[in-house]
Amino acid sequence: MTRKFVSHLRPEESVNEIYLVSSRQLRPNRNGVLYLQMRLSDRTGSVDARLWNADQSLLERVVPGGYVRVEGVTQVYQGNLQIILSRVKPVAAEEVDPADFLPLTQQKLDQNLNYLAQILRSVENPHLRALLEVFLTDEGFMAKLAKVPAGISFHHAYPGGLVVHLVTMLELAQTMVPLYPAVNRDLLLVGVFLHDIGKTAELAADFESNYTDEGQLVGHLALGLEMLNEAIPKAEELVGEQFPSELRLRLKHMILSHHGEYEFGSFRLPMTPEAVALHCLDYLDSRMAACLERIQSDPLPDGTWTSYCSVLNRKFYKGSGWAAPGDHQT
Repeated sequence: MTRKFVSHLRPEESVNEIYLVSSRQLRPNRNGVLYLQMRLSDRTGSVDARLWNADQSLLERVVPGGYVRVEGVTQVYQGNLQIILSRVKPVAAEEVDPADFLPLTQQKLDQNLNYLAQILRSVENPHLRALLEVFLTDEGFMAKLAKVPAGISFHHAYPGGLVVHLVTMLELAQTMVPLYPAVNRDLLLVGVFLHDIGKTAELAADFESNYTDEGQLVGHLALGLEMLNEAIPKAEELVGEQFPSELRLRLKHMILSHHGEYEFGSFRLPMTPEAVALHCLDYLDSRMAACLERIQSDPLPDGTWTSYCSVLNRKFYKGSGWAAPGDHQT
């Protein structure tokens, strides 16, 4: 039987399928009756689901990272697709094909990591190259980097999403540098790699993609700065000389300013060419990913507009068939 992927779900249709539990919790309705709220996922996307009249025993059997077979009916609520469930049954991992649930296969993830390292090892400055080696040869750090998303829900919000975000930004940076010769290529590439390293401590590498305590209390900009400060002495040992103070200052500034504006959580406004470039690349990839993900996962594929994107405070126009996203008209 053909699998019903999340991206294939349509309003007002019956569902009987296995999905991955990304998150779940018991909530009371207006009358105080408990219901189960879940986020169900597969490799094509995720969808909210609700089971009325649930209890603690069911919550304990439905665990994040586990699989469930659900039965129910889809509906659109406040512009978003959800499943109203009539039945939920846990399923053993041995009964599913993992490839149906991972946005990135292990092979693709390994390819991304290898490509990431290949680009970064093209950096020529010996101090920056040594700094990169500190991170690239740290197996614990690289294991976390491979698992965390780029964010909770905004863009690249899936295991391995941060690596995809970094690789895309590195490719954009290499395209941009020849157009702006005054921008230091080595510094920009290293800044791209470092700008979100704090997310390896900010976000839990699990199926719920929650914030860690450090992530909630400190945030990835400050955590990234701490990681940079801890790595520089190790880079100095590799090179055998002191890390240049201005180079260190420029890297710190790039981490702390990459959000671009104070209202977006930036500690400083970008004040060097490389910091300005970093912010622009980060903004471009995050917004394009959010836009395309919203269009591709929209629960109303026949409509001309997507559901409302609260993070970006807008809907996206899909058109009426003249040109699908990614098509090129001549």
